[in-house]
Amino acid sequence: MSSSSAHTQPCVAVIGGGPAGLMAAEVIAARGMQVELFDAMPSVGRKFLMAGKGGMNITHSEPIEAFVARYAERRAQLAPLIQAFGPQQLRDWIHALGIDTFVGSSGRVFPTDMKAAPLLRAWLHRLREAGVVIHVRHRWQGDIEARQSAAGRRYTLGFATPEGVRTIEADAVVLALGGASWARLGSDGAWLPWLQQHGVDIAALQAANCGFDAGWSEHLRERFAGEAVKAVTASCIDAHGYTHTRQGEFVVTENGVEGGLIYALSALLREQINEQGQATLFLDLAPGKALARVMAEVDHPRGSRSMSSHLQSRVGIKGVKMALLRECLPTEDFADAGKLAAGIKALPVKLLAPRPLDEVISTAGGVRFEALDEQLMLTALPGVFCAGEMLDWEAPTGGYLLTACFASARRAGEGVLDFMQRAGLRK
Repeated sequence: MSSSSAHTQPCVAVIGGGPAGLMAAEVIAARGMQVELFDAMPSVGRKFLMAGKGGMNITHSEPIEAFVARYAERRAQLAPLIQAFGPQQLRDWIHALGIDTFVGSSGRVFPTDMKAAPLLRAWLHRLREAGVVIHVRHRWQGDIEARQSAAGRRYTLGFATPEGVRTIEADAVVLALGGASWARLGSDGAWLPWLQQHGVDIAALQAANCGFDAGWSEHLRERFAGEAVKAVTASCIDAHGYTHTRQGEFVVTENGVEGGLIYALSALLREQINEQGQATLFLDLAPGKALARVMAEVDHPRGSRSMSSHLQSRVGIKGVKMALLRECLPTEDFADAGKLAAGIKALPVKLLAPRPLDEVISTAGGVRFEALDEQLMLTALPGVFCAGEMLDWEAPTGGYLLTACFASARRAGEGVLDFMQRAGLRK
């Protein structure tokens, strides 16, 4: 069964009910425009709520220049958006919803209660009061047909609903469809071929903020999967020969490695795998000790003690750290104090592949900025705007992902308003 929505006033369709879609809807509705938001899931903001389960890290408090540098190759495109609606503006916006925030010891910013649900509830209440109509269980089918009438250009969109196919018409469209991580929460990347059919330039989606497969031995998988490796330093070398180093902790998984320390280097490791077929992560298992000291401790006579007991007492290497040392160093290196000390200070861990897209925190790739104008409108589809994670950028965890989603959505929403004004559809 097919139905059509007839609009007596200009209407904007927002497709996607994550943070970017909701923010774009708010900006547009605040100017009195009719906004209808569509989401495939039974409720909106599902990935937003999932992200808040471990503590809702909304943004970061570091200086703006350091903040925008986190976006690496897309810094030039994202910096103007974030300078217009950055960490402080985002905190002010949250405060206006009646939610207080605080800065943690790491500089990350959280709601006072650390939860996403109260923020989302307050936000949805404000959106509904502004007149935003939210349609759930409406899955966009990828059709976006332009029709020219006396009133101007209008788009027809088709949605699969529990009651059948529904078509609606809109004078402008915001696409905020996310990437392809955590598909069960709504972002499945199905939109890529649809936009490519319209000539939109898109970079293939890739894993970001992800774990990696390492091809562990059966012994390591069975004995140490799930173990945290704490107080280590990790480094990798980029294509230009520059060494990037981070300190923290990670988890040994059945397949390989994951966790904050790994995520911080994941973009570099992924690119190394893309170029070379594998990547090497170097682990300093004793970051508080200089190489010379470690060598002296390793070379100390161990008498009748086992190598494991010797390294535990002299260097503090035990448990999962000892298992990694056994896994990644050749057996003969344990008989050479110099090679063993070097392995403890720079243990080479071979990584074979990023984890599948559906498991990762976020995805890189998407609609290239070169396919958009400065207001994030698709040049191939005038009146259609894109925002959020479906754009071709990536950033580390720490509040940078959400901040860019909000900032790009603000710009897209403002772009819609300018477009509607130029089209004579608003004053």
